[in-house]
Amino acid sequence: MEFFKTIASVFTGIILSFTTLFGGPQAAPVSSQGVTQQPTTNSSQSHGSTPSNSIAGGSGTTNTTSAAGATGVSTASSNTATGSKVYTDDELLAMGGNTYASGEVPLGDYKYVTTGPKKGYIYLCNVHKDNPGSMVNGPWMGTNTWNFLKKVAIQGSVAWPQATFSNVISGAYRILTGNDLPVGYKTGVFPVASSDPAHQYDANPNTISAQTIKETIPANPTYSDTPYCMGGEVGIMTDGVALFDGFDAGLRDAPAHELQDSCDGHPQGTGEYHYHSLSACFKDISEKTVLGYAFDGFPITGPEVATNKFLTTDDLDECHGITSEINENGKKVTTYHYVMTQDFPYSASCFRGKPSTLMSIPMGGQSSSSVTGGQQSQGPQSSQGQQSGSTNQMQQGGGQQGQGGMTPPQAAIDACASKSVDASCSFTTPNGTINGSCRVPPNSSLACVPS
Repeated sequence: MEFFKTIASVFTGIILSFTTLFGGPQAAPVSSQGVTQQPTTNSSQSHGSTPSNSIAGGSGTTNTTSAAGATGVSTASSNTATGSKVYTDDELLAMGGNTYASGEVPLGDYKYVTTGPKKGYIYLCNVHKDNPGSMVNGPWMGTNTWNFLKKVAIQGSVAWPQATFSNVISGAYRILTGNDLPVGYKTGVFPVASSDPAHQYDANPNTISAQTIKETIPANPTYSDTPYCMGGEVGIMTDGVALFDGFDAGLRDAPAHELQDSCDGHPQGTGEYHYHSLSACFKDISEKTVLGYAFDGFPITGPEVATNKFLTTDDLDECHGITSEINENGKKVTTYHYVMTQDFPYSASCFRGKPSTLMSIPMGGQSSSSVTGGQQSQGPQSSQGQQSGSTNQMQQGGGQQGQGGMTPPQAAIDACASKSVDASCSFTTPNGTINGSCRVPPNSSLACVPS
């Protein structure tokens, strides 16, 4: 994975404060709306965003689950980050309803913003529109709505005994590790068989394959009044599967247009199995139950507040979340959390905390547009549209362009030769001194990353 893209994803919201110190290549141009300019089309088949990787962390007490059924006990620090309003159980019960009992929900095509968050819209760091994977609308599609009860599912029942996922707390970090195969659940048959009735609507040609997930996110995330934008993915679910945002590669409503299996998942071009919405295979979808974690560290829960009473987008904030008491790590914790809903945008639509990354799977230096046509990751921005400065700092600090992408300068590696992760560090360039902390980017040894 390209080093400078990884750094930009991990150290979000950092403003370029050392611009006058360095010379060298400039960052990608930014529009007046704070959106990094990219080519707008690609001809490759897509079923979701193309992922990248986050910086790895250390070890700690684990909560490990495998398809073989091995489960450990996690000892985790509690998450106490809250928003300005904490909702009681009685308030949540009053808000809950069964608005979409008929299955008919509003269509979310092209509902994105780039200059700041907006309820019911996805706040994108970069607008990159490609050819979507499915081009034929099924009978469940209406003009401005679609019906999730009438939609067909991709057939098949494929078990994944090699699936594995672990949840590790190490100091201030939560480390999610796995192979992206669903733990405890079965998938449909991919590529979609020509005999499958779903094939006429979405002939997904991609094959599910094991990936390498290792995400280091805050164990105790900090709530920000200024949300951060998104790059195509939301986080990792507790069954080890990646959660993408609500869009397909064409920025259309993915759960509406694309076809998924009975667990609401499907693979994209590199074989990464993923969800865009709440999986039907999660049986406990209580608003108090943690179903996953977003890349900023905040939990993701279900929408149900009582039997047949669910929260909807209208009940949540502009990032599709709420602050209330949930059950986390065997304890009752009052925290901000995202809520999976039946209606668009289905999950987090912006990040309430600073995300550690925007994508989850390393791609060996290939850009998303060249692989699957998915949304291409860019450095996160605050709602003021400020681009993360670490990318430019690393380029100007002497990073080298190698076969796999940007690699740290030797001076940055030498600065951490006798140090541990998170230790303070500095190194000298021809244009000045860079201060930072020691981190381990993908495909690299410990290196000094600008702070």
